[in-house]
Amino acid sequence: MAHRDLPGVIAPPPLIYLGVLFIGWGLTRIGTWPEAIDAGFGWLAAGFGLEPRLRQGAAVTLIIAGLLLDAVSAGLFRRRGTAVEPWKPSTVLVSDGPYRFSRNPIYLGFAVTYVGLAIGMDSWITLLLLVPCLVVVDRFVIQREERYLAAKFGADYLAYRQKVRRWL
Repeated sequence: MAHRDLPGVIAPPPLIYLGVLFIGWGLTRIGTWPEAIDAGFGWLAAGFGLEPRLRQGAAVTLIIAGLLLDAVSAGLFRRRGTAVEPWKPSTVLVSDGPYRFSRNPIYLGFAVTYVGLAIGMDSWITLLLLVPCLVVVDRFVIQREERYLAAKFGADYLAYRQKVRRWL
């Protein structure tokens, strides 16, 4: 079988974040059911206890910040002529802009947006589910991408990896 010029990620990263977000939303909704409350699962619907205006303001701020980080990071890939999508081949190593501070600013932006959405949903369980979401992204997306980039760009990528942290 011929080697394909792809990192082999398990799923599109936005779908991983969205899937976990929807699981959190579903668990939050289940926690409001009388049967769930009677069975001791009402805690699934626990919120942050913040005044709605404060919660909404924090949510909107984080969502905008995450989306801006994603847009700037993805825009830099496009300007350099390389694919943003991890299921397409990379043609150039991008190491400037937000990539000076994080090797994965797009995934960081997704995480910031996710936190904003969890706060907007007023859902502790959704926020807590970000931890397993990040583990999945780290192990089954980022590590595969890093093996791919090391094989594709060699010493240049290894030097970049030594200089810039994976997340922050």
